[in-house]
Amino acid sequence: MKLSRFTRAGSAVAVGALALSLAACGSDPEPAGAEGTGSTDAADGSTLSGELNGGGASSQESAMEAWRAGFQSANPDVTVNYDPVGSGGGRTGFGDGTYAFAGSDAALEEEDLAAAEAQCGPGGIIEFPGYVSPIAVAFNLPGVDSLNLKPQVIADIFNGTITSWDDKAIAADNPDVDLPQTAITVVHRSDDSGTTENFQEYLSAVAPDEWPHEPEGVWPIKGQESAQGTSGVIGAAQSGEGAITYADASQVSGLGTVAVGVGDDFVPYSAEAAAEVVAQSPRVEGTSEGVYAIDLQRDIAGTYPIVLVSYSLACGTYADEATAELVKGFMTYLASEEGQQAAADAAGSAPLSADIRDAVMPSIEAIAAG
Repeated sequence: MKLSRFTRAGSAVAVGALALSLAACGSDPEPAGAEGTGSTDAADGSTLSGELNGGGASSQESAMEAWRAGFQSANPDVTVNYDPVGSGGGRTGFGDGTYAFAGSDAALEEEDLAAAEAQCGPGGIIEFPGYVSPIAVAFNLPGVDSLNLKPQVIADIFNGTITSWDDKAIAADNPDVDLPQTAITVVHRSDDSGTTENFQEYLSAVAPDEWPHEPEGVWPIKGQESAQGTSGVIGAAQSGEGAITYADASQVSGLGTVAVGVGDDFVPYSAEAAAEVVAQSPRVEGTSEGVYAIDLQRDIAGTYPIVLVSYSLACGTYADEATAELVKGFMTYLASEEGQQAAADAAGSAPLSADIRDAVMPSIEAIAAG
């Protein structure tokens, strides 16, 4: 059933087996910095209660657990559900009223933006980079923990042009690595994914000849191995020797990773190197006041250029006050210094800069019923 402009805080949402549900029992340990979250100081007792439903980017899964735990600690009468269905599902669910908030690994484009604005009504949409993380290029080669790969080589591997790990293009920048003749198995996302779109945007920007495909959330090459969600591609790569994939860096434990060529250097992924890309990239011009989208620059020396900017989506107005207060409280914590640090501790993400936080907080603080 379509829920017009999120008419109930406890709306009926089919939260799948992978959905993250935080029961309002207060059993989780209180994360650092959770105090004071919500409409009142936690020491005085939170006035928030009810159920808040969201969904979307699976890349945010670890961070979302931390955000929900922090918000829960200060607001024990609130339950927050998040269904990691992928960015495409999150954008659709937000646009049709299924979710009161959503996560998307790509800024909204024209069609999704129109649907979201129609759903949100007069308050318009709020969109800001709530989660910033490197996208790791991760592989399964026993005994090999790291490889140096130039952008053109990464593009050729994922395009299927380079098919063996001992290819001379790989060996040229890894002279001290004993590369096997193992066939390369590319593993990509089967769902509509903002991580896929971000990864393709990188390839298209830095290796347009080797990657001639138009960047989008759906993988363009047929016949390669695919899996659902971040956990799906990681699981497939972990189980298949010779596999390579792309995924949020917080979830690539147990796999080897790529140091990416930027100019004359090879830069391994890190939250700090990802944060620098965001800090040095401009805000997209011509958007509404509540929309803070970033025009990522992929060739800044010394930075890690394959960056996931996962956006948090909310409305400026909701049909009832209870939903408005829940969304406002949760987004306030998510964007706060404490919330961003909780995500960094849990997922290795890059906290938002003070400048971006200062720019987005007025729109969050203005969320209301109407």
